[in-house]
Amino acid sequence: MKVSTAEEMRRIDRRVQEEYGLPELVLMENAGSHVAEAVETLAGGRAEGKRVCLIAGSGNNGGDAFSAARYLVNRGARVQVFLAGEKGHLKESPAVMFQALEHMAAEIHPLEGDRDWDRLRLSLRFADVIVDGILGTGFSGELRKKTLRLIEMINEAKKPVLAIDVPSGVETDTGVVGTAAVKAAATLSLGLLKPAHFFGSGAGLAGDVSVHDIGIPQELLAAKEIHQSLIDEALAKTILPVRPRTVHKGSCGRLLVVAGSRGMTGAAALASTAALRAGAGVVTLASGESLQDVFAMKLTEVMTQPIQENEDGHLGGAAALDQLTHLAAGHDMVLIGPGLGRAHETMELVRCLGTAIKKPVILDADALYAFRGQAELLKEFHQMPILTPHLGEMAGLLGTTAEAVRQDRIASARAAAKDYQSIFVLKSECTLVAYPDGDVFLTTKGNAGMATAGSGDVLAGTIAGLVGQMQGALAPLLGVYLHGSAGDLAYAAKDCGLIASDLVDKLPEARALLANEYEMPV
Repeated sequence: MKVSTAEEMRRIDRRVQEEYGLPELVLMENAGSHVAEAVETLAGGRAEGKRVCLIAGSGNNGGDAFSAARYLVNRGARVQVFLAGEKGHLKESPAVMFQALEHMAAEIHPLEGDRDWDRLRLSLRFADVIVDGILGTGFSGELRKKTLRLIEMINEAKKPVLAIDVPSGVETDTGVVGTAAVKAAATLSLGLLKPAHFFGSGAGLAGDVSVHDIGIPQELLAAKEIHQSLIDEALAKTILPVRPRTVHKGSCGRLLVVAGSRGMTGAAALASTAALRAGAGVVTLASGESLQDVFAMKLTEVMTQPIQENEDGHLGGAAALDQLTHLAAGHDMVLIGPGLGRAHETMELVRCLGTAIKKPVILDADALYAFRGQAELLKEFHQMPILTPHLGEMAGLLGTTAEAVRQDRIASARAAAKDYQSIFVLKSECTLVAYPDGDVFLTTKGNAGMATAGSGDVLAGTIAGLVGQMQGALAPLLGVYLHGSAGDLAYAAKDCGLIASDLVDKLPEARALLANEYEMPV
């Protein structure tokens, strides 16, 4: 399923009218019907006798609310409509919907004097459901004082709120909330989902999000011009590699992991084990020679290879580079970074190794730090590298702040993927995968319990373990899905007490569920 930005949705609306000849009023009528049904659901299953307070702006979002109000009146609801804007400022289609509502003698109120605001306060107090049709997808920037007052009153009422498309005050393309935003119990998205349903404060304010067909031709909703898509079960199933009976460990991918340092052996162990749990046939962990005994005890199925260290116990220098380059030649892909350390000579080693290897390379954690201020080197890799940064690591690569990346994650990742000809897996509450051609994929899996040390190492290992089993460029999509699915399985059992090794343990179950090999236990 595609995910639409505000501008992409506006283009779709124009094409519906200009190319297909469908009037805007038809879509608005369909939207109103779905909004009314959603109100009934929030009201306990029926509208008759329920008090519904609808607050509508002067744009199309308000028109959808006016349309819904008409359906609700017909179903016996006690409807009160409050006009957030000016009647004279209503756009053409919303004005038609407003006029129809007036002819039905519906209860409609402006918001001009104190008495009007008192009436609204009373309506909110006794409402069974509140409908937020104030701003819609076109909002960005600062709220007007009147709108801010409305949002504060809605939230203070503490009643179930249905938001149309996005809660008012939330920016559609980023999920950013400036001054304030409506806290919804449910959000009804029209046509396609929006980025705000997945990111930032907006995702937390949207409540239960559902998407509804309002009559837009499917070819427009699936158009290649829309560059955001979901990593959902349907997509994951299509790219899940099927393992024939004739396979052997060598044909399932030989992975070299360059990771670990004193005090950070756990990251290397998690990434290596996750790669095996994701289905890799052979995993070799290359780390400092002083850690050989530690890893020999810690890991059973992972082979370990000691690498020459310098006097401080860090990897670096010509000898280590020669060893690792030789090892990489005997493997199908290389993961560099988990727990590797950030010593100057180690960072130089990472840069030299990454550009020398002729195999697929996955860069995580400390390996990402090596390219701060030198991200242009990523274009010198023999194959397109896969990078798995969190927001802070992404900011370091781009020379900006984590908050700047957070404010517009899709744009940041898309630009970086294009500029550095790399695949970026940007980790956050909604991990995304960005490709150099501009396509961005958003995960549908994962939970708050996964905010635990080592979770990112497991993701890097999962992706690396899949690269040898499938088309490498698709491995990040499946890896993100399986990692999130494993997290959801672990969360069901451990809640916020889950740890990174729980994710590793659940990877086989997540993969089996996707392959329909057995059903999830009740």
